[in-house]
Amino acid sequence: MLISEAQEALIGQVFESYLRQHHQEDILQLTADEENHSPIFVNAMTLFEANMEVADYFNAYPSEVLTIFDKDLRSCFLMLNSLVSSGLPVCPEMTRDAIPRSRDVGCFLSVTGTVICTGATKVLEYEREYMCTSCHYVFTKQADFEQFYSFTQQMSCPNSTDCKSDKFTSLNRDSELAACKDYQEIKIQEQVQRLSMGNIPRSMVVALEDDLVDCCKSGDEVTVYGVICQRWKPCYDGAPCYVELVLKANNIEVANRSSQQTSGLAMKDIQKEFEDFWKSYKHFPIAGRNCILLSLCPQIFGMYVIKLAVAMVLAGGVQRIDSSGTKVRGECHMLLVGDPGTGKSQFLKYAAKIIPRSILTTGIGSTSAGLTVAAVKDGNDWHLEAGALVLADGGLCCIDEFSSIKEHERISIHEAMEQQSISVAKAGIVCKLNTRTSILAATNPKGQLNPNEPLSVSMALASPLLSRFDLVLVLMDNRNPEWDRVISSFILEARELCSESADLWPIEKMKVYFSVIKQLQPQMSEEANSILTRYYQLQRQTDGRNAARTTIRMLESLSRLAEAHSRLMYREMVTIEDAIMAISVMECSMQGGTLLGNINALFMPFPTDPFEQYKSQCQILLEELNLQALLQKELKRLERVCVPNDPMSYFVGGH
Repeated sequence: MLISEAQEALIGQVFESYLRQHHQEDILQLTADEENHSPIFVNAMTLFEANMEVADYFNAYPSEVLTIFDKDLRSCFLMLNSLVSSGLPVCPEMTRDAIPRSRDVGCFLSVTGTVICTGATKVLEYEREYMCTSCHYVFTKQADFEQFYSFTQQMSCPNSTDCKSDKFTSLNRDSELAACKDYQEIKIQEQVQRLSMGNIPRSMVVALEDDLVDCCKSGDEVTVYGVICQRWKPCYDGAPCYVELVLKANNIEVANRSSQQTSGLAMKDIQKEFEDFWKSYKHFPIAGRNCILLSLCPQIFGMYVIKLAVAMVLAGGVQRIDSSGTKVRGECHMLLVGDPGTGKSQFLKYAAKIIPRSILTTGIGSTSAGLTVAAVKDGNDWHLEAGALVLADGGLCCIDEFSSIKEHERISIHEAMEQQSISVAKAGIVCKLNTRTSILAATNPKGQLNPNEPLSVSMALASPLLSRFDLVLVLMDNRNPEWDRVISSFILEARELCSESADLWPIEKMKVYFSVIKQLQPQMSEEANSILTRYYQLQRQTDGRNAARTTIRMLESLSRLAEAHSRLMYREMVTIEDAIMAISVMECSMQGGTLLGNINALFMPFPTDPFEQYKSQCQILLEELNLQALLQKELKRLERVCVPNDPMSYFVGGH
């Protein structure tokens, strides 16, 4: 052993006093059950402050010191199998954002990365009893982690007598394996946003044991605490020895779960700020919503409808489970189709920054395995590696150049978009993975966009795939001279002024706001239900309707969009206003809108008078839907609440 008996006694004494001072209640709550593996979380900073010599020993010999910690816990008559360390000092010596290298072997480090693959849970035999055939001495032998937990051959009898025998019998060969524990291997990858320019993210295997098994899944951002080890398989004559680095985990912190808890505390602090914001716009909240939309991708001028649609997709609807147990997705999907230079990729990049657990990829560089899941052979075993849709489970998947995905690969995402799962039957592995993600896709039309042709022809996309998108917005550049003049002046003159405007929300505040509104569960009102149902029936009866867009999925899309707008407006009930805005956005996504006419979403500036715009939309839609009673009710509500002291204070324009 590398640590002397005096040093071991010092480490045990310091650790025992630390436990009595800081973890006495935790120890009393533990149950003395050998089958259950119970951890104790130790703050390394507090422990090292008690005695810096222990910190030096821990940095030099982490494996030996952790063994002493466990031994000292057992001496306190606690049936405990491991100690979990966290709260390491934030210093370059013990923290890594990149995959460790060979110089880090033997060091206790914290490594941050993204889980890209989780292996199967296995039962691992870590200890055996042997008996010497000559002197009948019984001894215990530990499995060698550095040789993939194999039991190396014993060369001589460990008995203190003069026994020279080299023949031993395993006592566990025919009996039940008693010394076993859970074991799992995962693979983590470097976080792309932390890499320097031009670097390709690398990956590393992490070994999990006991209670750490199944503590994370693919797509999680984790911080792993553990010892960097080398391991190799048995060497053979004439074959090179393959040595790999592996991180033997001692503790895992799932970053997105801890960030949710942290953001939960931040949400309580900022909750009052959001409530005060909406109170200031209580007379007409549409103007307050436009203030939020102005902060969405502020480098792009105007495009009011596009920003509203993107905000509704990011907010999302509410998942429903019917009486038969079938789940109806709440996540919205949107496809942006437009000429080059219309800002489609800018929206995708900004949206990926707003929503946690977001993946940004391109269709031309993705295969079906890259989007869904791939079966990879590692030695004699097969395991699954998650693709973009699985990694974005619970978040947002942005796919640029969507039409560049090959046809047979495009079919593989049908189930992922509607049923929000991927059924896998590869290499003998049959399972179903969750893809509960919103898809925000962008593509260019095939050639010149012809408004008289169906979208399936213009984009070379099949109707079954188009029907799965809640919104398909067309950005057609028809070379409007007035619009070109406004855009050029904005880019050349007003960009710096707009970016420094005090009215715009910073991106961090936008992140918190969308995290807050996703916790809301708005319920549909009877008025909103009647409006959406009547509009759906009208679309089904219209001559020359688009068969790919006017299916039952359209009604579900309208419901999701209305719920998303209610979330965006910070409400718990879907009102007539939310239903009207959902229909207006749907009208913009339908070629040649039935009620509002043909609207070019690219040239839609922010309204200078949002009150009058909403009022006119409400009158047109409800009159066309023959809902006069609801129209009168909504107009009375507008007259009652929209009486501000200074009407211009509720107008949002100029951007």
